[in-house]
Amino acid sequence: MSVQTKNAGLKHRRRAFDFLCTVPALVLFIVFTYYPIAELLRISLTDWNLSRSSYGYVGLKNYEWLFAGRGWGQFISSLKITGLYTLGEVTLTLVLGLLLAHLFDRMTRWFNFMRVAIIMPRYILVSSTALVFMWLYNDLYGVFNYFLSLFGAGPVRWLTSRDMALTSLVLFSGWRMAGYAMLIYLSAIKGISEQYLEAAEVDGANGWQKLLHIKLPLLAPTTLFLTVTTVVSSMKVFQAVDILTQGGPYKTTMVMVYQIYKLAFEDHRLDRASAEGFVFFLILLIFTAITMKWSNRNVSYDA
Repeated sequence: MSVQTKNAGLKHRRRAFDFLCTVPALVLFIVFTYYPIAELLRISLTDWNLSRSSYGYVGLKNYEWLFAGRGWGQFISSLKITGLYTLGEVTLTLVLGLLLAHLFDRMTRWFNFMRVAIIMPRYILVSSTALVFMWLYNDLYGVFNYFLSLFGAGPVRWLTSRDMALTSLVLFSGWRMAGYAMLIYLSAIKGISEQYLEAAEVDGANGWQKLLHIKLPLLAPTTLFLTVTTVVSSMKVFQAVDILTQGGPYKTTMVMVYQIYKLAFEDHRLDRASAEGFVFFLILLIFTAITMKWSNRNVSYDA
């Protein structure tokens, strides 16, 4: 047997071994990701009502209800509310995260403690923090309204007003996620070469000029990563809405996932909920694909 044949056989065995190492992860993806998506599509083609014991296949009837029937108005309203909520959370998270990372870019014991305190809300259960915020947001004896009264301002109906309910949810989510964004930005800032900053300082650039013209362009890949992950997570918001507002008042916080939940488990229309959920999955998939394609042309990863 020639040396070339032996090398080819060794290469094939290594490739087979590498593939076998990926099999457990592939199985997990199939079982917990791809199969549920396929099952979601299958259920959307049925007339599965949880109040009945049997169901049958009805083709695209649920999609007709969604796009050409009564479901269209609810779908568009929930999608609009979800978009506004996502825009608010992403903006607040990225801006606060970047400012906090720039502020706490110091290696001292006190700043380390402050960083930990800011990051901590991200890793506390949403249900626990939402219950605390229910007390803080309370119209009559909430802490926020108490501090407003010290300055002579009237009480704000944080969770019971059409104008404030969605904003209150955004503030709650931004408070939770800002520490995570700060941590990611801070690690990226530590990776920026000091040569860029020293050269700018020699040219007379101040702190804000270095942030705007050096750090922000070099942080573009980090901003892209945080944008995509925050958009996907915020569009799937459920627990905060379920605990704080239950989609109210007057459906002003009826985000998409909560709307799907109500269709499935309150209206018992698992078929329609599956159709709406599958369309929502496609929207998230298309957004992610467009974002990644745009980033390959416009975001530099050289830094």
